[in-house]
Amino acid sequence: MHIGLVGLGKMGANMRERLRDGGVEVTGYDRNPDVTDVPSLEALVQALPAEQRVVWVMVPAGAITRGVVDELARLLGAGDILIDGGNSYYKDDLVHAEVLSPRGVRYLDVGVSGGVWGLKNGYGLMVGGDDESVATLMPVFDALRPEGPRDEGFVHAGSVGAGHFAKMVHNGIEYGLMQAYAEGFELLSAKKDIVTDVPGTLKAWTRGTVVRSWLLDLLVKALESDPELGTIDDFVEDSGEGRWTVDEAIDAAVPLPVISAALFARFASRQEPSPAMQAVAALRQQFGGHAVRAAGVHLPPAGTGEGQPAVAG
Repeated sequence: MHIGLVGLGKMGANMRERLRDGGVEVTGYDRNPDVTDVPSLEALVQALPAEQRVVWVMVPAGAITRGVVDELARLLGAGDILIDGGNSYYKDDLVHAEVLSPRGVRYLDVGVSGGVWGLKNGYGLMVGGDDESVATLMPVFDALRPEGPRDEGFVHAGSVGAGHFAKMVHNGIEYGLMQAYAEGFELLSAKKDIVTDVPGTLKAWTRGTVVRSWLLDLLVKALESDPELGTIDDFVEDSGEGRWTVDEAIDAAVPLPVISAALFARFASRQEPSPAMQAVAALRQQFGGHAVRAAGVHLPPAGTGEGQPAVAG
């Protein structure tokens, strides 16, 4: 199978490599001339098999994704498939599908989890769209997902919008898990007269305990290189999906006290120093390669956080 991939940043470049390793031919396009395979979106489409062109979009959500979808709607035709694998809001998927429908272009939305580690470990995939398109693209999904049973790391979650809705909830849960580990780290650190080896305590939890997880492994990894997290500022950005999760919970009258509190804690991190939020910042850097602020660097408060990266978290 031969697909086009738009967006070769932290996630997109690694996905291109994993797909190629899995036997999928990939032509990539990025505005950065140092990483792109072709000079334009038009050239990308022309490089794909005419009988059915498949283009996977991995660019920041919002206006950038909308612009790419609009341009591809003019370049693709009946029977072609467009996939949005960024962190788009699920309601935007309905708009994208409507834009593409008059051209006969099918649309899938795919929530992608795995961050900068996905190249090595595989990506968790949550897919929304029609059965036929999903079946057509299974060789692509199989190349990206982790090794092992298909239903562990991949799900056809439902119709258009379901993939990004599932990823939104996934990221909301991620907020809560990260906050719990971070608060535990802060309490252990506050009692160093009793617990003299905080990193060692957390590392001991990574085997045999009920709280073991990959996020805990990553927190231990961060502490091994910086036991006090002294080089990381406690400022923690939010990529937007936590906000969307809370908004949807309000609309559905579903109580989300843990996820809501984790989101508000990120807001609080932009006000006063917090060891717990240093731990959350370290976790986001570990799993997603998100930028962190150096300790002692105090910048003006961030804006609304509406700009969406194409990586989880």
